[in-house]
Amino acid sequence: FAYNSSVPPRVFRGNFAALGSIAIVTVLQIMLTYIPGLNKFVFGMRPMDGIGWGLVFASMFVVFVIMELEKALRRVLKAQGADTDDIVDNRPVVKGGPEAMSMPKGASKLNLQELSK
Repeated sequence: FAYNSSVPPRVFRGNFAALGSIAIVTVLQIMLTYIPGLNKFVFGMRPMDGIGWGLVFASMFVVFVIMELEKALRRVLKAQGADTDDIVDNRPVVKGGPEAMSMPKGASKLNLQELSK
């Protein structure tokens, strides 16, 4: 997720449920925005003008480019051997593996139970 491009070719083929849901949500949003009775009286909205749509697409483009540049930088740094994972693990290492771990303090108040093998 953090390294792969957001737009590989497989996104546009094969997953018809995802493409169909995107189309349905887009049509519903346009209907909600532009149907006169629905947008004003029910939701208190008004249609966007060209400047509004321009701001939406410009913002979308800027965020998309920044995220893709970050992913490209992560791929380059990872290829050079750098640790680029987002996970910061400051927990103490438990000797003996997962089976040696016990419930944290206060877990009994949550009515949790340990898993048995």
